[in-house]
Amino acid sequence: EVQLVESGGGLVQTGGSLRLSCATAGCTVEEYAIGWFRQAPGKEREGVSCIDSRQNSPYYADSVKGRFTISKDNARNTVYLQMNNLKPEDTAVYYCNVPVYGYNYWGQGTQVTVSS
Repeated sequence: EVQLVESGGGLVQTGGSLRLSCATAGCTVEEYAIGWFRQAPGKEREGVSCIDSRQNSPYYADSVKGRFTISKDNARNTVYLQMNNLKPEDTAVYYCNVPVYGYNYWGQGTQVTVSS
């Protein structure tokens, strides 16, 4: 069974940084595309960033380009999301996702709160 566990969220001031981690079990991050999504209160879940199995051309939503960086550590089977220059509009619960054989697996999420 695939399991994803996010961590690294917290409360930070505008302009601050956080690094989110997504530790995986039951799948090998080297073999799959992994995505980060977020959901703010009262809003739909949206895609933030995605990295494919070969770590080619990561995708970033326009709202985070130039501020967020996604990466994989194959040895640790973990995916990271480095978030810099955070803004209040980045406040949300952040989830990682991996599609395996057509089924989408999600973690429990980690809360990121950016104060103004």
